[in-house]
Amino acid sequence: MFLKNCSEYFILTLIPLAVWSIVVNILLYFPNGDTTYAANSQLTNYVWYFQGICFGGIMIIILSIILLLVDFYKCSSSCCCGNQVYHIHCSRLGSALFALLGVLFSGYSLIISSLGLSQGPYCRTDTGWSYHFANTAGGYLVDSSSWSQCLEPANVVEWNIILFSILIALSALQVIICFCKAIHDVIILFCGTHKILDQMQQFK
Repeated sequence: MFLKNCSEYFILTLIPLAVWSIVVNILLYFPNGDTTYAANSQLTNYVWYFQGICFGGIMIIILSIILLLVDFYKCSSSCCCGNQVYHIHCSRLGSALFALLGVLFSGYSLIISSLGLSQGPYCRTDTGWSYHFANTAGGYLVDSSSWSQCLEPANVVEWNIILFSILIALSALQVIICFCKAIHDVIILFCGTHKILDQMQQFK
């Protein structure tokens, strides 16, 4: 019962994480609250992958609801051994598969956000609009003196670093929770299967 309750609590935590992912991803479209750059497509290309809105957000919310429903749904089939009938619950298998799907969705958000952070923002410098930090392999992150080279949007480097870092943290937590949920369900599934097989062997 304790493990079951913990499993449900972990699933519930995915929902606020997903909501925050949606909010943070939306903020990336409006540096300093300015809508001009989104309208002119003057944003880093990685914000258009909708990793926080669709994959780390909406899809994770849907999967969380499904996982909660699957945990309460008893999908069972009869297993006969002599005059004894056993019920093999298969809800755990579906739950594990959905949890692994959650790992894929949140993992996608994690990878895209990491690439966006490593590439740096799309900004205007003295030489025009470009990915000024693309060739630094993320080295610009520890060289704050170079951030002022991005003249427009204002403070876009700090904006991108903070928001992409938050997305990475949220996605990483989602990956961990979904992976632990999948492992938890697989362990219960196999332990339950062994128990049924042991009971069947006693009647042979």
